[in-house]
Formats: sequence, structure tokens, C-alpha cells
Amino acid sequence: MGLAYLLTGGDQHAAEDLVQTSLAKAVTRWARIDDPEAYVKRTMYHQQVSTWRLAWRRHETSVAEPPERVAGDHTSRIDLRLTLRQALSRLTARQRAVLVLRYFEDLPEDEIARIMGCSVGTVRSTAHRSLARLRTLARELTPTQEELTR
Repeated sequence: MGLAYLLTGGDQHAAEDLVQTSLAKAVTRWARIDDPEAYVKRTMYHQQVSTWRLAWRRHETSVAEPPERVAGDHTSRIDLRLTLRQALSRLTARQRAVLVLRYFEDLPEDEIARIMGCSVGTVRSTAHRSLARLRTLARELTPTQEELTR
């Protein structure tokens, strides 16, 4: 398992799959194997090299020109999510909790106050300050004038 873990770059699940595949291959030839440990190690190595080669071929496609953006391309949405996640991580735990409960879980302020053990006024002020802090941390989260008029 240690060798598989190192061959897969520290991916526990891939290491388990590699060991399982190698042992399955060894079982089919068990009667003809002189040194089972060496055979399984060699099989693991060859299997991992084959996986690398297949992954390289599978992910790289040569084209004459870069592809146009596809309709429905969600790159900007993913970028926005990553920006939001990074900005949320820079807030305090209390600020993050209020924003998540209020805007992601869509809970009313009185329910948030009950969950957090504080007053509704504290929830409101924390939400207000947290949003202001988010806007300074990630300017791209601040809506443009055009977005506000929609």
C-alpha cells in the first residue's frame, strides 16, 4: 500500500485502486509466479505508468485554433464562486456564519438569532458589517450600476 500511495502521488483512493487492480492481475497468474511480492510491485508500476499515459492522451487534444467560448460556458460562475469562497474564508467565523445562514440557507433573522444565541439586532448589524467587509475583500462581488438597474 505504501508503494501504491507514493506511485499515485499521495492519492489514497487511487492507491487502493492500484493495489486492488495489481492483486487481481496477480491472482490470474498465481500458480506461475515465483516471487509474488516482486510481481505485484512490478504490476503496480506498469499499471500506474499506463494510467499516466492514458490520462495524458485523454486530456490533451490538438486543434489548429483555440475553441470559441461555448454557449452555456460556466467559467465566470465558477470564478465568482471561487472568489466568494476565498472572501468568505477571510471573514471571522461569526460573520461567515451569519452570511451563510442568512443568504445561503435563507433563514429568517429571528431563526439565525436563536441558532447563534444572540439578538436579532446583532444578526442584522453583523450581516451589514459582513457584507461591507466582503465588498472590500472582493470588489468583483459588488454589483455594477447596470446590474442594480435590472
